[in-house]
Amino acid sequence: MGADSGTDETGPKVAYKRVLLKISGEALMGDQGYGLHPPTVARIAREVQSVRDLGVEICMVIGGGNIFRGLQGSAQGMERTTADYMGMLATVMNALAMQAALEALNIHTRVISAIPMDQVCEPYIRRRAVRHLEKKRVCIFAAGTGNPYFTTDTAATLRANEMGCEAIFKGTKVDGVYDKDPKKFPDAKRYDTVTYDEVLQKHLGVMDASAIALARDNNLPIIVFSLDEPGGFRGILSGQGTYTRVQG
Repeated sequence: MGADSGTDETGPKVAYKRVLLKISGEALMGDQGYGLHPPTVARIAREVQSVRDLGVEICMVIGGGNIFRGLQGSAQGMERTTADYMGMLATVMNALAMQAALEALNIHTRVISAIPMDQVCEPYIRRRAVRHLEKKRVCIFAAGTGNPYFTTDTAATLRANEMGCEAIFKGTKVDGVYDKDPKKFPDAKRYDTVTYDEVLQKHLGVMDASAIALARDNNLPIIVFSLDEPGGFRGILSGQGTYTRVQG
């Protein structure tokens, strides 16, 4: 399935019926240099709500870089496995913040962790997660894959495949994939579409190599768009907006 795969019974035609939204932990910081900015979290929650209102089933993966990034801890002398586990716990904190913002909008949400912590969130059980999506609950997958040495990009691609998502939506600071940093180079060129192999060969920085390879091997498109553009997420699903599609 792919573009124009269905129509919600009560709303407009949408490009996809089930998607995964991947955002960085830094996206939750707002203009701060660290941590969570509740108004920014609430704004992103409203974007998710607007897409859910189209009848789209949504799951999410949020990075942890606004609190702790495993690679940085490792670079400063911390043992890599421990640093990565700390980064995974940071993603749980972000997931709980997003859950709170979504439930303030009366959207039923489940935080599902790859590291069991039953008092806080559900353990990851694929069939149960799929059932939540079928019931129109938003599932936020936390703690990465549960393994060190894997990024949240890889976790997002893994979960999107497991959930049968039709696309990954990667929300960033810019409205697509460029051949160079558009904030530094005014002549930077935006791609409308780009292949998985081009992303790897040209080091375009969409996701890390293992995530791109996993998406390529399962023919899972990645839509790169600006999370800072109000209504951008909903617009793309309605067939509008500016974005880059990574495909085979």
